[in-house]
Amino acid sequence: MASRRITSVASRVGLASSWRAAFTARTSPFRIASSRVTSSSPSSSLRVGGSQIRWHTTAGTKSKVYNFEDVKSLSDAPDSSKVLIDVREPAEFEAGYIPGAINIPVSSAPDAMFMPADEFEDKFGFPKPKADQELVFYCKAGVRSSAAAQLAQQIGYHNVSEYRGSWLDWQKNGGKTEK
Repeated sequence: MASRRITSVASRVGLASSWRAAFTARTSPFRIASSRVTSSSPSSSLRVGGSQIRWHTTAGTKSKVYNFEDVKSLSDAPDSSKVLIDVREPAEFEAGYIPGAINIPVSSAPDAMFMPADEFEDKFGFPKPKADQELVFYCKAGVRSSAAAQLAQQIGYHNVSEYRGSWLDWQKNGGKTEK
């Protein structure tokens, strides 16, 4: 029952079907209270009324967590064994992004990492990340990046990381941006 309601909430705030699946799979720390969703987990927060959902749990994920300094080092000195991936929508990316990042929007293209390499390159204009590269995901506030990290792990990427502070943390700490 709670799973159905949370999936419904995910639909109302515009999460893609693969997001709803990842979101629904983690319903245990959530409880439904009348028409609003609250979280009983101390490591997460969830506000549906204002459409901002922010939640991170460690159950079921094997992602390494990056902080501002880690991402700054990666941005300042790119490493071919690591790929910084911005999973925000193209308009968000074009408004500003972390230098060195590529854009693979998880909401409008949740199947991107499932594409064959040639089809991926045709669609995005750059090569698909290789299975042996470390994928470092970020978004605006950390929610979409967590979902993208889970999808990458489901596909078979083993070296997956998240910058959970994401774009908001990057800006707050004065990180350089590109447009």
